[in-house]
Amino acid sequence: MTLAQLFELTPHSGDVFVGNGHPYPWGGLYGGHIVTQALRAASHTVEEGFMPHSLRAYFIRRGENTETVRYEVDRIRNGRSFSTRRVVARQSNGAILNLEASYQLPEDSAEVSSVAMLSDVPLPGDLTPAESWSEHIEQRDVPLDFVSSDKRDGARSLMAWYRTKEDFGGDQLLNRCALAYLSDDLPTGAVIRGVPELREKWNVENSFFSASLDHTVWFHRDVDASKWHLYEMSCQTYLHGRGLAYGYVFTEDGIHVATVAQETLVRLRQPE
Repeated sequence: MTLAQLFELTPHSGDVFVGNGHPYPWGGLYGGHIVTQALRAASHTVEEGFMPHSLRAYFIRRGENTETVRYEVDRIRNGRSFSTRRVVARQSNGAILNLEASYQLPEDSAEVSSVAMLSDVPLPGDLTPAESWSEHIEQRDVPLDFVSSDKRDGARSLMAWYRTKEDFGGDQLLNRCALAYLSDDLPTGAVIRGVPELREKWNVENSFFSASLDHTVWFHRDVDASKWHLYEMSCQTYLHGRGLAYGYVFTEDGIHVATVAQETLVRLRQPE
């Protein structure tokens, strides 16, 4: 199965689509998998030319990777410049995800970006290939002991370079789907890294219970997912067991293409 095939959906009836599950090393369905298929379902219902510029997803239940997922799309609004969609993903146990996505027709304007890639971050060619959780991607992890001389909000950034093995060419929707798919990998780790009490148990097996609560992606520029991109996430706050991870996606030459935020529940397991 290719990554594009993983994103494929089968029309069911009306604005309902069905997607296949996929096995992951930790069991269950990967959150980025459900988010991406939901985005793809929403995209099937918008007019040609409209591209997703943002999405917001709430995770409701753990997905089962042995089941198909039913995506029900609600056409909230069709405008001349923007369109809005809501998607509910369901399995046999009920709703597992609620996603809203906003689409825009491209338009010309001035470009301003005040966010820059860390000037001293190691580039992918300088890093050792990492063992990836997906057969569809290549990964280079920035060492955990790397500390940038640049200033950035948040605590203990977690960073990795990713690229897809598959080239989607000029299909910008698939490229943005791939970015959404990858964007769910680092936030939980960033929260654990940013909280000293959690970080102490980083390498201790079965130390945590964690669950993604909500996930947001803003797409700023076109993406080529087959090229290296740096995903940088850091913990902004942690309270009541909920950690907010916030970060950026950059091309290898430092262009800011997307911003990501996720709130994650992370609890230390109590000794039995």
